Amino acid sequence: MNLAAIWTVAKKELIDLFRDRKTMALGLFMGPVLIPAMFLGVGALAEKRVRTQLESTLELPVVGAEHAPNLVAFLESRNIDILPPPADPDRAVRDQEHDLVLRIDPEFGEQWRGSRAAKVELVYDSSRQDSQIPVSRVRGVLTEYSRTVGVLRGIHRGISPEVAFAVQIGQRDVATPEARRGMLLAFLPYLLVLFSFLGGAALVIDVTAGERERQSLEPLLATPAPRAAIMSGKILAACLFGMLSLLLIVVSLKLSFQLAPGPMRMVDVSVPVMAQLLLVLLPMVLVGTTLLTLIAASVKSVKEAQSYMSVLMFLPMVPTIVLMVNPVKTQLWQFAVPFLAQNQMILKLVRSEAITAQEWLVYLGAGFGAGLALWLLAARLYHREKLAISA
Repeated sequence: MNLAAIWTVAKKELIDLFRDRKTMALGLFMGPVLIPAMFLGVGALAEKRVRTQLESTLELPVVGAEHAPNLVAFLESRNIDILPPPADPDRAVRDQEHDLVLRIDPEFGEQWRGSRAAKVELVYDSSRQDSQIPVSRVRGVLTEYSRTVGVLRGIHRGISPEVAFAVQIGQRDVATPEARRGMLLAFLPYLLVLFSFLGGAALVIDVTAGERERQSLEPLLATPAPRAAIMSGKILAACLFGMLSLLLIVVSLKLSFQLAPGPMRMVDVSVPVMAQLLLVLLPMVLVGTTLLTLIAASVKSVKEAQSYMSVLMFLPMVPTIVLMVNPVKTQLWQFAVPFLAQNQMILKLVRSEAITAQEWLVYLGAGFGAGLALWLLAARLYHREKLAISA
């Protein structure tokens, strides 16, 4: 193929695109504005929720508080404000009037004085996410109270507190701080893959299906330049535009993480990581543009080409959903599966985990190989005579 012809076509398509300022602005700046705003907003909401529910005074309605004054006093010493009980605790929790209600058994005092297990009950709705932190706080305080009273009972009877613990359990969490921070960015791979996969969709569809409708593709195909070179120039233009948009997204993420509250501020967004991230997304940009070129060359109108977008937008979501429902260990074959491979590579970078040379080789080979296969299929469609004929 003539490289000069490829570059000429690519330059022509980019010039035409940048003349349409609205399309150019939406394509370039929607991702850099939307993604950081989403993470900053989510980070601010998460920090506010933790601060208000963990650090503030917890209001806890207690049914039967008069049966356990010591327990009530212990709860109040842990920054828990005891409220009068509602008439119907179950309904009050179900209607979200309270996150949870503590019900103390009427025989609590008798059981407590008899050194038996005194009964209390937490009434809450596990389907409400807002109740998770309050329930965890109250359960932790009740466990602390139970353990403290149990130890004091043993000491009073001359029994060592260690007798009650047959096994001493130690925990050693080997997760790095970077890996724990990466858990907060579970949807970042999906967003990045989506924008890399469909970042040049408007340009790709317009330069093939759109030009067919405007009847401007036929004069271009009539030139001496090979059709494969013309198609490659259009793909190159879309890839350059997509990579420029991703570069702006990565830069905006760097700035947003520096301004983000809490642990997100510690996410590694150094220049080497940014460069690796762009390299990871490059094969997906190629796969997306070649696939869209293949679709645009096989349909009869722009509307028909755009009808495929809803299905294509769902594809990058599949590995994220699968990994959330059924987490799997990282294996080498995963780096050869489209979308799953990008998800795994981005998670490794976010978690500051080393990517081996073998993983890079499998990933880049499979990614560019898929792009080449789609390019060959699209090139065959570009050699059809009816391609230039508008429907």
